[in-house]
Amino acid sequence: MMAWLQLWTTGLMATMALTVIIAQDSGLPGVERENLGPADIVKKESHPVLFRQKRSWIWNSLYVEEEKPVVTPLKIGRLKSDKSMTGGHFKIDGEGANDIFIVDHKGDLFVTKSLDREKKNAYHLTAMMSDAYGNPIENPGEFVVQVTDINDNTPVFTQSYNGSIEERSRIGKTVVEVKATDADDPTTANAELRYSLTHGDISAFEIDSITGVISCKINTLDRETREEYLVVVKAQDMRGLASGSTATTSVTIKITDINDNIASFTRTKYDLNVPENHKVDETIGILELVDKDEIQNKEPIFTIQNLNSNIFNIEPNHNKDGNLVLKEALDFEKTNSYSFTVRMKENVRTPADNTNAAITSAQVNINVLDVDEPPIFSEDMYSFNVKEEIHVNNIGFIKARDPDRANKTIQFSIMQPDCPIGINRLTGQLYTLRNLDREDKPTHMFQVKAQEEPSGLESVVKVNINVQDVNDNEPELRADDIYICENDESNTIIGTLTATDKDDQPVAFTFSLASENSNFSIRNYGNGTAALIVKQGPFSLAQHDPKNYKVDIRVSDGGHPSKSSVSTVSVGICQCDPNRNRTYCKPEARRMGVSVHALTAILLCILTILVIVILFVMRKRYQKDSLANMKNSGEIHEQLVTYDEEGGGEMDTNGYDVSILTSACHDGSLLRHQDHRPHPSLYAMVQKPPHHTQPTACKGDMAAMIEVKKDEADHDRDGFPYDTLHIYGYEGPESLAGSLSSLGSSSTGSNLDYDFLNNWGPRFRTLAELYGVDGPDYYHQY
Repeated sequence: MMAWLQLWTTGLMATMALTVIIAQDSGLPGVERENLGPADIVKKESHPVLFRQKRSWIWNSLYVEEEKPVVTPLKIGRLKSDKSMTGGHFKIDGEGANDIFIVDHKGDLFVTKSLDREKKNAYHLTAMMSDAYGNPIENPGEFVVQVTDINDNTPVFTQSYNGSIEERSRIGKTVVEVKATDADDPTTANAELRYSLTHGDISAFEIDSITGVISCKINTLDRETREEYLVVVKAQDMRGLASGSTATTSVTIKITDINDNIASFTRTKYDLNVPENHKVDETIGILELVDKDEIQNKEPIFTIQNLNSNIFNIEPNHNKDGNLVLKEALDFEKTNSYSFTVRMKENVRTPADNTNAAITSAQVNINVLDVDEPPIFSEDMYSFNVKEEIHVNNIGFIKARDPDRANKTIQFSIMQPDCPIGINRLTGQLYTLRNLDREDKPTHMFQVKAQEEPSGLESVVKVNINVQDVNDNEPELRADDIYICENDESNTIIGTLTATDKDDQPVAFTFSLASENSNFSIRNYGNGTAALIVKQGPFSLAQHDPKNYKVDIRVSDGGHPSKSSVSTVSVGICQCDPNRNRTYCKPEARRMGVSVHALTAILLCILTILVIVILFVMRKRYQKDSLANMKNSGEIHEQLVTYDEEGGGEMDTNGYDVSILTSACHDGSLLRHQDHRPHPSLYAMVQKPPHHTQPTACKGDMAAMIEVKKDEADHDRDGFPYDTLHIYGYEGPESLAGSLSSLGSSSTGSNLDYDFLNNWGPRFRTLAELYGVDGPDYYHQY
């Protein structure tokens, strides 16, 4: 028994037709039904067959319009079977099943939500039928729900555009292509866009409505007139119908420059003043040009006419103007002015409508200004040859001239003060100040200054003096490692002689014996060497034989004049093997002695030691004499005197000899002359009080008085500290006060008068009492 399934759809699209292709059985042709209503799609059995096979179902797509509002589930079709079914039900499975799409027990298919084609444009589902017990009645069938598009998206430009085109371009030349996008279905008119220019300078440009390509509409674009255009492009869907959605974007079109204008001189004549000392290869003036084109299209070519020399050249600068460059030095005295024509041309594509006039030639007049120039030497550098060891009065001349018309006097001088060459200040003649020695310095280089008078302008030139060699050095013999063997026979060569010469001349040395020698002879080879040969042999190392043989050899250089020298060669005696290889040689006698340099150093050391000893002795003697003079004077003025006995401690009392102070108790007075008159004193004399008022210091125990005074001094807050340094500025025999020291006073009776101590104040009261001076009564109140 065959089952059938019906898919019923709502009238969402009235003109939609569905086609069902029936499964084929046993290879018989299938039955196709077209133009069925959307609610009457029936699957039926084909012609009867003898054998039944499994059938497969192919469903057409269902279409659901996007963005349709759904308040309640919207029915879009029905699932139906031709089998009788009690308690059976329908099920769907797949994308959005039981969520976006649901089916009821009758087989009606509903959509529950609004769909968006731009998010998902198709849903694949599977339909199934089962009985009340869950047993499948029919095999599952697949179908697709297609979401149909509506025009719900507007076109979109992703950017604004910039384009460029050369001026004078042909009509139809592409400028730029614009592109807009639309999210609607590209297979429908909803996404078919059309382009157009709406605003801006649309008279010069046009756009392809389908491709969006903007092209040139005219061929007279001129950058010098206008270099930028702005247009607005509109994109509209629905193939440009009025009901379609639109979007716009701006396009900036820049007109690029070409060389379509000829450059022109700003003036027809250029007058320039150039000093004659202007540096070569530097600009002396600028020939300015004006060009409407941009600088990259300014390409002038300059040509100088009516000028016979190459003294000037015109080179383009960074602004493409003409730099007039000096290529050769100017000389006012030769030519004081120049006049020539400069022509300019340019490779341009001049359009027919370009009628701009241009100045392509200009007259250039150059006036050369006279400048006071320094002297000019006749040569860039001077070189002379001078023979060594002779005085030369005329080596050569340094010549210079004043290039100006004034033709001032020029004086010459050599700038190096230690140069052995002199120069005549007026004539520039060179001469030697001292003999030159090629071996010491083969070349002398110095600078000569030429200075104008009186302006002081100067120039300097280099001078080289090459010292030529003369034969003024004696040759020097070289004879190293010459020895004789005991078994050397006659005519045995025992060494080769060579020589050197400091002179630079090529010479051929000749060798000869300076004195007769019975043991040796010399054989010259003629190439500057010679052989020392044994006359007779053999030799012996016996004691009676000399330890070394001395051979005097003369060397001549053969120069003009010839120079020669005599050298002594020491020949030792050795024991040798058959190949004349030494095995033992007698040692050479050593000479005892001291070299001149060593002896000089020793003498200098001895002399230095003697000078040091003498200075030390003289210093000691001087110090001893100074000490003796100080003792004779007896006093030192303006010095600090240290009195170690000062202070109030018991150590001072116990360690002091009180008997010294008792001498002060005796009557005395100041030193007197023979007429018994005292010396004049700075201080007024104080009359002594009566003897019954003399202080205790002269009547009783001196020790007790000192103890009392010490205690008083210890408790005197107005006194100076005991360790304070006291300055006695009036001490010494030259002072009016005389010496206060007790060392110079007599320990016995004295006629010295110390009454003036009362005038020194209370601080010297104790000192006055020690010297037996009677003070005022208030001094004795303890």
